[in-house]
Amino acid sequence: MPYRPPLVAHEYFVADPPELPVRARGEGGLSALTAAELVAADGAEVMLKAVTTAEETLVVQVGVAGEGVIRVRLSEDAAARPRSEGAISMVTPGTYPGARAGVAPGEPIVIDAGSLRAEISLAPWHLRFTDASGATLVEQDRGHTDISGRLRTLPFGRSTANGTSVAYHESFAAAPDEAFAGFGESFSPLDKRGQRPVMWNFDAFGAESQRAYKNVPLYVSSKGYGLLVDSGAPTEFDVCQSTHSVVQILVPDDVMDYYMIAGPTPSDVLDRYDLLTCRPSLPPKWAFGTWISSGFCVDSQERVLARARTIRERGIPCDVLHLDTYWQTDGHWSDLQWDPVNFPEPERMLDELHGMGFKACLWMNPYISHLSPAFEDASQAGYFLKREDGETYVADCWHGSFPACGIVDLTNPAAVTWFKDLLRALLRQGVDAFKTDFAEGVPADAVAFNGMTGTDLHNVYTLLFNDAVADVTREVNGHGLVWARSSYLGGQRHSAQWNGDTYTSYAAMGSTIRGGLAHGLSGVPFWSHDAGGFTGRPTDDLYVRWTQFGALSPLLRLHGTTTREPWEFPAVEEQAVEALKLRYRLMPYIYSAAVEAARTGAPMMRALCVDYPDDPVAWQADLQYLLGRDLLVAPMIAPEGTRQVYLPRGQWVDYWTGEVLEGSRYVPVSKPLDQIPLFVRYGALIPVTTTGDPGNTITVPAEIALVAFVGGDGPEETRTAEIHDEDGVTVAVATRDGDELRVAVTGPKRVTAVEIAPVAGAPARAVIS
Repeated sequence: MPYRPPLVAHEYFVADPPELPVRARGEGGLSALTAAELVAADGAEVMLKAVTTAEETLVVQVGVAGEGVIRVRLSEDAAARPRSEGAISMVTPGTYPGARAGVAPGEPIVIDAGSLRAEISLAPWHLRFTDASGATLVEQDRGHTDISGRLRTLPFGRSTANGTSVAYHESFAAAPDEAFAGFGESFSPLDKRGQRPVMWNFDAFGAESQRAYKNVPLYVSSKGYGLLVDSGAPTEFDVCQSTHSVVQILVPDDVMDYYMIAGPTPSDVLDRYDLLTCRPSLPPKWAFGTWISSGFCVDSQERVLARARTIRERGIPCDVLHLDTYWQTDGHWSDLQWDPVNFPEPERMLDELHGMGFKACLWMNPYISHLSPAFEDASQAGYFLKREDGETYVADCWHGSFPACGIVDLTNPAAVTWFKDLLRALLRQGVDAFKTDFAEGVPADAVAFNGMTGTDLHNVYTLLFNDAVADVTREVNGHGLVWARSSYLGGQRHSAQWNGDTYTSYAAMGSTIRGGLAHGLSGVPFWSHDAGGFTGRPTDDLYVRWTQFGALSPLLRLHGTTTREPWEFPAVEEQAVEALKLRYRLMPYIYSAAVEAARTGAPMMRALCVDYPDDPVAWQADLQYLLGRDLLVAPMIAPEGTRQVYLPRGQWVDYWTGEVLEGSRYVPVSKPLDQIPLFVRYGALIPVTTTGDPGNTITVPAEIALVAFVGGDGPEETRTAEIHDEDGVTVAVATRDGDELRVAVTGPKRVTAVEIAPVAGAPARAVIS
């Protein structure tokens, strides 16, 4: 009897990726470059004519795209471009004065980009990347064949099926101990070795798998380099899964177009990546405060105002009130119209919220229910994606739980204008920002106004969506903040992203941490999650532990299918609110880390490998992170209140006790419910608010304090802290002089107090000059 797998529940996504065609038995079509000849050399770029095992002629272009960046292209036509090029908006590749292409008869061609070089052997074909000294960083796989001579890995070449080009591919040799991170917000272990990420934006259903809302075809290697594929296609990375020693890349596009990026650190890779795409957009400062949501619950104007008053009466730090789906009429989502019954006077409500010091954020998405009064007119005007027969594509974007929708066609300029007009009216009423939900639902068989297929539009649609919302928000409110669920290559221009609809469990909190770390290593520093988990009601202890994690994340929002209001958890309200107060006390430090992240591209929530790339454990310890450079956060991921924490090399101070611990090892940590495992780099100066009560809203304070985590240092030791704020940069320099810590301050802020942490050997007093 044939094997039958057990029946399992399976949810079909309206926009599953298309299957690549399968070759018929005996059909050829897998080609590999065998040799090439030089056609042209222009400054720091060469064009080569290559022949393949399938007797094809292809074009290879290799050139400098900036200091430490080399671009490689493989195509049939030298003018070919990725089909989604316009939406991704890559910056025109640059160069640098030392760039050159070394071409000498009988010698390998050398493309010199300073800290990165490409060495090209023409016959037989081979491509190797080195650092400036000539040491190999990575090279093309030389091909794995079996006893019959058949290729077992994808070579540098392309594949056809039924006589049609299907995909280009590339393979790189991988060292046995090499680790790989990035690829967007994948919720699987940080080191993707042994995994197979597919760049296709999914509604991730629980956020505990490799399915991701936010894919970025970029990875960083522990060997000191990064690789970026410029394509919106469902690119597949086989990261040493089918063959342990090879990374294979399959790009179903009209061209293989990738950038090899020099390190040696992940921060160096991300810095150069930003130069190819864009720097991260810094959110307005108020966005770093607490966001409290209505939850996925029926809401009303009275309830919103009552929630706001309760927050202020109970002294809960909060800057943003988020109104989720039910500000609109049930069944009409998302036509961007207030529910006239539950929200009869939205302008008055928004005025009252502003008077209490709140910003207001509204939920929305680019899908409009076919039951909405707005649907028919928009459909007749051609504002939605269509089917191949020209009819409006009405898709099950909500997986059967809510009415089917039309998907706004954001390649149609008239549709974009109409869509922005709907948003502009809300912004002029007093709305401060929008939560841009969904946008992963473009079906592969849809057709867009500009002729793009659904497959080509699918990943980059989120960029068009968030661009439109950010543009009109910036026009009216002077900032481009969106609180986005989906993203793609270059999406760091959208200044706030969150991890989507996670389960409510300790395991899900763990996968959320991993997703944030991966996304940070994909170039997106301003990231958040639904504190408490999204689906269901958390237990009291999980609510506190997740709120603590949120309080020490780049951004913080309390949101779920049920309420996450602290007073609805009366047994632990005090502990949850204390976590929020800790965030507000640390705001001078947190915002300084944010400014640095926007300037450099390095994540705020830093996987340990960002600062310790030469430590193998730093690529594996993915349930903890550095917040900025000096705080090590290890959220409690088990109800027992104990866990193992890896401390990198150096010395670390327990934030709560002042105990000094040696690094380069795991340590067991137990913390009561009111304390998150938190460690401070020994010797750090942490800027904080000046009083024990940090206030209930984010401000630009004229005065701050410092907490010094210094011990028995010699008199020559100095410590420096840079405090970034909207009023400029303040620098504090602390020098130990016997039993005294002398602190010199320059810049706009006054340091009015220096607290000495209870560290062994700490100075007795501080003097500010």
